[in-house]
Amino acid sequence: MKNSKMKAVISTAYGGPEVFELQQVEIPIPKENEVRVKIFALPVTRAGTMMRTGYPLIGRLFMGLTKPKHAIAGTGFSGVVDVVGEHVKLFKKGDKVFGESLFSFGTYAEFVCIDEEGIIAIIPNNVSYEQAAVVGDGPITSFNFLKSLANIQSGQRVLINGASGSLGTSAIQLAKHFGAKVTGVCSHKNIEMVKALGADEVIDYTKNDFTNNGQTYDIIYDTVGKLSFSKCKKSLTKKGAYVSPVLGLGLLFQVIRTSMTRGKKAMFSATGALPVPTIRGFLQKIRALMEAGKLEAIIDRCYSLEEIAEAHRYIDKGHKRGNVVIVNEN
Repeated sequence: MKNSKMKAVISTAYGGPEVFELQQVEIPIPKENEVRVKIFALPVTRAGTMMRTGYPLIGRLFMGLTKPKHAIAGTGFSGVVDVVGEHVKLFKKGDKVFGESLFSFGTYAEFVCIDEEGIIAIIPNNVSYEQAAVVGDGPITSFNFLKSLANIQSGQRVLINGASGSLGTSAIQLAKHFGAKVTGVCSHKNIEMVKALGADEVIDYTKNDFTNNGQTYDIIYDTVGKLSFSKCKKSLTKKGAYVSPVLGLGLLFQVIRTSMTRGKKAMFSATGALPVPTIRGFLQKIRALMEAGKLEAIIDRCYSLEEIAEAHRYIDKGHKRGNVVIVNEN
């Protein structure tokens, strides 16, 4: 390749969006078992903003105690394979691919190298780069929480708090796919979108508190971590589960406490820490649903790599609908 440099967003400290700096760095060279992907789209997620700030602090055990372990952040990607390692058999140059770089990060850039047996798959023909890029956040996380963790069953009543975000919009569609009756909780402006995605009932949290409506649910999926097991407990069925991807000390305590008792449970899973074959399996299942037209990724806004700080500021406001995506020129 004539140009050995690429644009990448570097962060060497925790903090606000101002910690990001766009730099020219060396283009990575794939190992013999890796493919190099020219990134066309990548997601900016709520989890990504938490990684940027280093909060909650428990996350620094994995991300770096005093500063980010990986200078180039980002895990999700979609794009085209431009170089394959000598021993690669599963992919070829020109393949349109998407997936996650969970352990080395590095997708806030123009190129990334991925193990061919890692979390990577071919993009379905009916899915855009922007839609494919966000699969590792909302769809895979929600699949793990609803199916693997809470063991969702047909006919169950499922409430999704934060129904209009990246996790929520995918959770509605997945819960309906699994045959559940879905209640979405969101603000008034997002009610119609949440209904259109398949929610059987929508609660405007600015006007009504579902924990006081006398209804009970088999699963309460708090995608935004704004509630608590204690607050939701009376809204759960006798063997109901409160699940949330936002881990704090309160949730950790309740997870431990309820694991030792019968009945209602508080549950958590670090999706990104699961074995690679497990996450890759989730990716393949999500891919099949998207290819069949049963799961749609909702895109709110698109930014350029140069606008990464602006994208983070938008997410920090807490009002995004679906997903925010960075689009590289291709």
